[in-house]
Amino acid sequence: MSVPNKGRLYEPTMALLVESGVCNGGIDERLLSTDTAIRGLTLMLARAADIPNFVESGAADLGITGLDMVVESGCDVARLLDLEFGATKVVLAAPPGFSARDLKEGARVATELPRTASEYFGRLGLSPRIVSVSGAAEIMPKMKVADAVVDIVSTGATLQMQGLRILDVVATSSAWLIANRSSLEDAEKKESIDLVKTILESTVMGRNKRLVMMNVPQEKLKDVVNAVPAMGGPTVARVESTPPMWEVYSVVDNARIFEVIKAAKLAGARDILVMKIEKVIP
Repeated sequence: MSVPNKGRLYEPTMALLVESGVCNGGIDERLLSTDTAIRGLTLMLARAADIPNFVESGAADLGITGLDMVVESGCDVARLLDLEFGATKVVLAAPPGFSARDLKEGARVATELPRTASEYFGRLGLSPRIVSVSGAAEIMPKMKVADAVVDIVSTGATLQMQGLRILDVVATSSAWLIANRSSLEDAEKKESIDLVKTILESTVMGRNKRLVMMNVPQEKLKDVVNAVPAMGGPTVARVESTPPMWEVYSVVDNARIFEVIKAAKLAGARDILVMKIEKVIP
């Protein structure tokens, strides 16, 4: 499996691989390859932009890289799983006073993503001149090299520092698990690929969920069960106590945790525990 060796995706990729158990500890980014806790699975560290090509060619059966890199490469790979980190936007930006209407033939747009930019302008029926650069596209209008840029942003702060404003969102991106299409047709390789996908998917799902446990007096049980959401339905177990008590536990979205706690307490629950979940396997 090929993974980023540096840049914005390196650390969160390594964190996911360690958290999921694929790797047993930290990985030295100077290494070109390293074994994992999964037999037969080796990590190969490479530039994020090169990973789609490695996966398409079969040099790697699996890869983790940004969706923007996959789209820009034009490589025919299988997109298996959104890993839900490394969120970015590809945007069209320009100095104040310049608008999308000014992108007539002859206008210059600097970008590290010429394929993505060309496809975007094609959809709009525009044909500016694409100036391909290897980095720092945001400085190009100030250097009079370009009139506008198509650039990758996380917060947009760098664009603002260079006096540029966002005119449009070209695309959104995050880190994805991708696979070689031929490898998916090989029964043995597909079994290994499915295992890796399941491990990573269950870990990503676990990050977004919490296990909520609570004690509920018998007379309040129906109200609490109706107030607490769950993946399939809350689990209820009798507690040996006087007066009669029930234990209710449920897996809920982390984003809703305080909403659920408030509703449960209002319905009569008490002794509420909230715990992290390591993995959720549907």
